[in-house]
Amino acid sequence: MPPEWARHEATWLSWPHNRDTWPGCFEGVEPAMAEAAAALAEVENVYINVLDAEHEAHVRRLLSPRVPPERVRYFRIPTNDAWVRDHGPIFVTREGPDALLALDFDYNAWGGKYPPYDLDRAAAARMADEIGVPRFEYDIVLEGGSIDVNGAGALLTTEQCLLNPNRNPELSRAEIEGVLRDAFGVDEILWLGEGIVGDDTDGHIDDLTRFVGERTVVTVVEPNERDPNHRALAANRERLAALTIGGFPLDVLELPMPEPVYNGDERLPASYANFYIANEIVLLPVFACPQDDVAKEVLAACFPGRRIVPIDCRALVGGLGALHCLTQQVPAVAGR
Repeated sequence: MPPEWARHEATWLSWPHNRDTWPGCFEGVEPAMAEAAAALAEVENVYINVLDAEHEAHVRRLLSPRVPPERVRYFRIPTNDAWVRDHGPIFVTREGPDALLALDFDYNAWGGKYPPYDLDRAAAARMADEIGVPRFEYDIVLEGGSIDVNGAGALLTTEQCLLNPNRNPELSRAEIEGVLRDAFGVDEILWLGEGIVGDDTDGHIDDLTRFVGERTVVTVVEPNERDPNHRALAANRERLAALTIGGFPLDVLELPMPEPVYNGDERLPASYANFYIANEIVLLPVFACPQDDVAKEVLAACFPGRRIVPIDCRALVGGLGALHCLTQQVPAVAGR
């Protein structure tokens, strides 16, 4: 699996439509998605799943003032929800004429939390078929947001998610590691512990710690000991200090956590780690607080050749996810 900063053919979205996912805040979701799509279309193609012809016309109207039509392809692949990072295929590369391969893992809506999920479960196969990419099917549950790779043999994940009995209770830790090595071409699995408050995915890594280089990660920290995120993030920070890749320690850079974001009384999983690396830009979730500028500076130093594009994600995170959860990269390969 190439690292996210490798060249993309496109970024894939499943356009939001399920108002139940964003109670009381859906009105802000599509404007934020349109802003993200417009930024992406400046640097790469954008693929968008829509429900049907009527939904496609609606999204076209939203995007037409800002996005050149030649930079967008629409696919009438209905979904239950918008979290394409988790229900879409995970694309990897290999030697040979079919250099791009779509991995199609089982999907159960994060442990069966949100039925129905039949359309989401079928989406990966349809997406691969639509762009003519061979597909390899795994019969284990795995979401794209639960892993992050450096493209040089290492993979990050969390125990809270991958070892959760609501995913693959019949598999041991060693068996799960075997699947990860086989699927993503990695040698080293780096395990962190628990995720942040409000994360209904059971601790996806893309809200916590991300590779920004072969041996460099950014990780979110919460210094306020009274904040409920402090303990888990401090424990993950300690683990990172002890982890190695190829026998060498990691370079660990710290991202702040934003001010707490709520929907009513519900603490939302707002995190700057849920950024998305595209061709020439990085989409950064921001939350209208002073920490936004700090996060932007940290990522700008990590990606000096890319422009940091802040996207106000206060509405998006009302659905318990943000920019990385709502995107999936299609790696660029020769001959496509």
